[in-house]
Amino acid sequence: MISLLDLFAVPPALLALGEPTHGESAFLQIRNETFMSLAEQGYRSIALESDRAAALIANEFVQGDTAVTLDRALAEGFSHGLGAAPANRDLLLRMREWNAGRPAAERLTFHGFDAPLEIEGAPSPRRYLRWVCDFLGLDRSAEIDGLVGDEARWSDTAAIWEPGRSIGRSTDAQRLRVIADDLLTELYLNAPRLAEGWPTAFVHAMSAVAVLRYHAAAAAPLRQEERFARLAGVRDALMAENLLAIRSAEAHRGPTLVFAHNTHLQRQSSTMTMAGTDVSWAGAGAIVASLLTDRYAVVVGSLGASPALGIEAPARSTYEGRLQQDTTLPRYVRAAEIAAAERRTHDYRYFPLDQATIDHADAVLHIPTGVDAAVLADRILALPGVEQVVASEENGSPEGAWGDRFFYVGPDRRQPFATIVEHDVPGFDDASQLDRPGVFRLNLDLGRTEFENLFGFPPKAFEDHRHEFDFARLDTFVPHPGYALYGFGSIVMPGPHMLPEIDRLLTIAHARAVDRHERAARRTADQQNQDVL
Repeated sequence: MISLLDLFAVPPALLALGEPTHGESAFLQIRNETFMSLAEQGYRSIALESDRAAALIANEFVQGDTAVTLDRALAEGFSHGLGAAPANRDLLLRMREWNAGRPAAERLTFHGFDAPLEIEGAPSPRRYLRWVCDFLGLDRSAEIDGLVGDEARWSDTAAIWEPGRSIGRSTDAQRLRVIADDLLTELYLNAPRLAEGWPTAFVHAMSAVAVLRYHAAAAAPLRQEERFARLAGVRDALMAENLLAIRSAEAHRGPTLVFAHNTHLQRQSSTMTMAGTDVSWAGAGAIVASLLTDRYAVVVGSLGASPALGIEAPARSTYEGRLQQDTTLPRYVRAAEIAAAERRTHDYRYFPLDQATIDHADAVLHIPTGVDAAVLADRILALPGVEQVVASEENGSPEGAWGDRFFYVGPDRRQPFATIVEHDVPGFDDASQLDRPGVFRLNLDLGRTEFENLFGFPPKAFEDHRHEFDFARLDTFVPHPGYALYGFGSIVMPGPHMLPEIDRLLTIAHARAVDRHERAARRTADQQNQDVL
């Protein structure tokens, strides 16, 4: 792919990288590669579409805090279920590895820039207000608890669509907003004696303000379509406020990469159709762009097909279809170089490119396809003479292997040259954590020479090096955790940017299988000739 920073005449302080849908891992995997490449060029922070307060826990892990385990960072350091994404696990680990032994000025920081809420609901401010009180040494728990009352009053999702059920403009909520404002004042008054930990306390205080603002917006007596636009706009305004605060904190250290859905990052207003009416609001990107001007740059995401989401390849006449025609690999394209085309059908799984999005973007990241086990299987089956066996009850395979794929050349079924597996084998092969939803692994018979070329040691020395590898990491060729001694390598959930290397190694593994088959055929023929004689 073209170098991302080469796309901009003026290096941005805040570089936005968007995805057109949630749930396609390829965008997250390319985001990881992009950010680690940008780190080599001076970027020192990343901000995701995740709760800012929760992200403080993930950042503690990134900074090397031994009190925060990876499991805790993933469970508590993300909102919206994002900690379950395998690529987010990899991002935290790669950032932590980068930071090890580096001075503060060069260390990478992990941020969330979302408020602690969903469009269809928000919690009470209790936990955030009490956190700030504890930090300041103030005992206002009874007062806060009395005003918050039953959490169900706040978490009622029906209140988002029925303003009369919202607590947001009640006397209790108004008094809580005063307390939140008072605590912010106290934070500033006490900053000289509480400098350590102050930024964390400030994030919690602003999270309390954010949820109270959102609940107040939910109580406004508006029609349903107006309510949605207002609530979406308030959430994006809170995101923008967080992004500007993050940039203020990071300005002296280097630029920031922000990753989120296109609709949150694009410069133009976001629009949706509800009940036959188009509603619009200013997204976080539109707000930030108006304030940072050319210090803000936007790369919007574009997708061809996604097997994981059931999204089929686009028509050739669409923007995505035309971007598909020149390459099968992900690429960055300057927005000015993209000609007018048709808009793809919008079905809420995917927000397609349109002329307004392109006109207001600096560049587009187009991913022709996501990669799943079936996509890889098709590439393997395209090689000459390859046959596939899928483990099942019918062919006598153990239940734990059903669905795993084995690829052979010729009738000999003793040794596949490639396999695609989706299951751990407890006690023998579980280091890749294949029990995670959607995770699979490609295994290849590399042979001794290519194995040593890739890993720097021969297969027989694997056990001496096992500790050097994270077998659960995506997009990384590693020795097979169970069969490395036989020259096998593996890769977990390769993204589309890995396909050229996969094809190269598949060629090697396939050639070895063809050679074995031909040698076996010659031996059989020789034996038959001897029997005749």
